[in-house]
Amino acid sequence: MSAALLQADGFDAWARRQLADVETALETWVPLSAPAGLGEAMRYGVLDGGKRLRPLLVLAACEAVAGERAAALRAGVAVELIHAYSLVHDDMPCMDNDVLRRGKPTVHVKYGEAQAMLAGDAMQALAFEVLTPDSEPAVPPALQARLCSLLARSAGHAGMAGGQAIDLASIGRALDEDTLRDMHRRKTGALLQASVQMGAACGACTPQAWAALNDYGAAIGLAFQVVDDILDVTQASETLGKTAGKDQDHNKPTYVSLLGLPAARQHAEALRLQAHAALARSELGAAAGLLAVLADKVVEREH
Repeated sequence: MSAALLQADGFDAWARRQLADVETALETWVPLSAPAGLGEAMRYGVLDGGKRLRPLLVLAACEAVAGERAAALRAGVAVELIHAYSLVHDDMPCMDNDVLRRGKPTVHVKYGEAQAMLAGDAMQALAFEVLTPDSEPAVPPALQARLCSLLARSAGHAGMAGGQAIDLASIGRALDEDTLRDMHRRKTGALLQASVQMGAACGACTPQAWAALNDYGAAIGLAFQVVDDILDVTQASETLGKTAGKDQDHNKPTYVSLLGLPAARQHAEALRLQAHAALARSELGAAAGLLAVLADKVVEREH
């Protein structure tokens, strides 16, 4: 068996263990008991679906710097809650107006628009509650503050929310590549980059390693969106678990509409190489192997 295949097999076993722990934590920390059916809507929006890429990035980055896993697990759950809340809100009629997410009806279709809005709001708040436990030696106050800062900055006006604002304002407009890149680095890339940063913050990280991991996170964050744009025009809704072709139907700018499909694929591959080059600069060696595999999976995914 080749070294590459051994690495892939080892990664898959590692990922299954991490995903099981993330699902257990989400099951435990997302409360069914929230009043008036709110807990049910929250759990519907975050449980039993999704690739959980962001928690995997947190946990892989934590391992790369020999960090505190209990803190990283909380960080992974928090970033997944932010991601899930953003999807609930993005799918609503006032935003992208979608009816399918992760292969099932979107939250507002199942529970109504008002409950979906509240479920998203509650998940956003819960993310920061998870990061600030009252008594958890693995997450001392200074680390709590650091993790909250990284997550808030990536989710707010300078990151995800700002990118979504640009996206909504760009419907029907032709964007140049610099503007499209800025939009996607905010809308999608910032939260993926923050996932890497939060994992690294859970351990001892040299300035060189921190800078390299930042570059890695930026590369895969943008690569994820480029691949998303490609899949939107090459895969069926049944494969994606969401409505395919929606960006094109709504005349939204994408990497495919700007560059064409072949060039978009080349760009995704170039970003993969940038991610691997950043890991090489980190001098983390074999400890960064999980992150290397994740970069490949981001670009090679089919849904």
